[in-house]
Amino acid sequence: MPKKLVALTGAGISAESGLATFRDSGGLWEGYKVEDVATPEAWQRNPELVLEFYNQRRKSALAAKPNRGHEILAELQDDFDVTVITQNVDNLHERAGSTNVKHLHGSLFESRSTLDPSLVYPIKGWELNLGDKCERGSQLRPNIVWFGEMVPMMDFATRVASSADLFLVIGTSMVVYPAAGLINYVSLEVPKYIIDPRKPDVVATPSISFITEKASVGMEVVKKLLLNGPR
Repeated sequence: MPKKLVALTGAGISAESGLATFRDSGGLWEGYKVEDVATPEAWQRNPELVLEFYNQRRKSALAAKPNRGHEILAELQDDFDVTVITQNVDNLHERAGSTNVKHLHGSLFESRSTLDPSLVYPIKGWELNLGDKCERGSQLRPNIVWFGEMVPMMDFATRVASSADLFLVIGTSMVVYPAAGLINYVSLEVPKYIIDPRKPDVVATPSISFITEKASVGMEVVKKLLLNGPR
């Protein structure tokens, strides 16, 4: 049986593909305050602005291409049972070839009913507009977990993390909770590799290796370590 490799990925891996991260731009996200475009209150105040903001993010994501960080993670499926738990809402992991991807914070390419959260639909193209409605007649919103909302996938993610034989953290600052707490569910003896140019504020233990490189470079290092080391 192949070892279970669980990877938690964040905005840093997609930044190499040209997708902006709000934390790297003075608290603004493409010129917007996060509270104006990524909260339930923003949706109540100005749904048209929120829809336009995500339309532009969707357009950017469609134009972006997976980078070597995404590709190497997909290649590791040849040797390991890989689950990708991503905080990103783009589809670059899937486009790189990863087949088991769980989106903690939702997907840019899905909409959901404002009346019934169980009604989720794929978005074809890049636009979701006012007047686009679910089968029950309510406005559709981006299927994104906004700041201040619960993260429905967390229970699943903690179970997967606790079953890992290897755990990677790629391109995340480890400050956004609850996702940042996933590493605490991984068994103490399980090897953990944290790949980010800026070393996250994580308590060092013998099982943690810090690789202070961007994802595309750091994943080359990790791939060699995993494939050439003890199996």
